[in-house]
Formats: sequence, structure tokens, C-alpha cells
Amino acid sequence: LGLCDIRCIFNAVKTCIFPQITTIIQLLFIYYTGLQQISVPTYPNNVAQCDEDWELHGTKCYYFSPLSAKLPWKESRKMCQRLKGDLVKIESREEQEFLDGKLQTEMIHEEDKFWIGLTDSEAEGQWVWTDGSPLNSSLAFWADNDDNKEPDNWTVEDPEGEDCVRMGQKPFIEGLKWWYDRSCQIQHRSICAKTAKIL
Repeated sequence: LGLCDIRCIFNAVKTCIFPQITTIIQLLFIYYTGLQQISVPTYPNNVAQCDEDWELHGTKCYYFSPLSAKLPWKESRKMCQRLKGDLVKIESREEQEFLDGKLQTEMIHEEDKFWIGLTDSEAEGQWVWTDGSPLNSSLAFWADNDDNKEPDNWTVEDPEGEDCVRMGQKPFIEGLKWWYDRSCQIQHRSICAKTAKIL
């Protein structure tokens, strides 16, 4: 058969015998290529791992500094960086729930709170994480109760105000809103975080 004969046969099939065949083929092609685009390889043998003294949760490793390592905010951050991490950036409600629950066992008393990686030291009221990203207002967990309505930038203890954020509540009270702005010069324990290793 010549090229012209093949084209004639194809046109006859398409227009006379099975008028829907082109549409069916196109739909099958779109479905198949769509599957190819969204398929994600899985690696069931991969294991996430953290260094000694760090705790794994999700894709991150967390380090809760001991009572003997209370430091001002900037020094706390340097400590985390020496450990190849940074002060924690809280990116979901689930992560806040995990940290809130963890601090129930870590905290010794009410003021035994932990620094996190949030500050407005560059511009008052403009809260940013240590990676430079702004705080998402839908993921802000400021204390808001009869005793505390944060952030309040209290200047009694430090004339420069309260530009760094600590978290934790003991004794435990139901809820997740336990962020407090505080003078960055106060010494607290810290929550460091870094991405988990994949083996």
C-alpha cells in the first residue's frame, strides 16, 4: 500500500467506522500522561535519623537544651548553629502540638520556657523567623488569656522592649497559644531544629 492508500484507510476508519475512536485515544493518552506526571517514587527502605540527643518528628530533628544551657536569644541561636541547626521555625499546627506536648515533660517550672526562632528585633511588630520569612498570622500561637495578651512589648524589665519569642506553659492549660515575647537578653533554654538525615 502507498502512503496515500494508508491515509485514505485511516480517514475512513476515523470518519465512517468508529467516529469516537480519536476522542477515546486522546482521553487515554491524557490519562496515561497524567499518571506519569503525578507518580512519585517511593523509597521504603529510607530511614530518617537524627544525631544523638536530638529527637525525630516528621522530617525534622529537635534538640531541647538542658537547664545548664540557659542563654540569651542571640547566644541560643549561635548554639543551635554550632549544632548544624537553628532555633526552631514552627510551620504547622501539628508541629506546635508536638512541641507543646514535649515541653510539658521538659519544663521544670512555669518560667522554664524555651526560645524559638521568631523575632521582631529589626522592625517592631514585624515578626520574622530566623530564615527571614515573615510569620504567617494563621500559624501564630500568641498567649491570649486573662493574664497575658501577647505580644505586648513590655518595657519595664528592658527599655528596648521584648523582641524575641519564648514558648511553653506549666502547669498545663488546654490550648496551644503559649508564645510570649520577651527581652532577648533573658536567659532561657532553647529548641533547635534541623532537617533529618535520610539513610
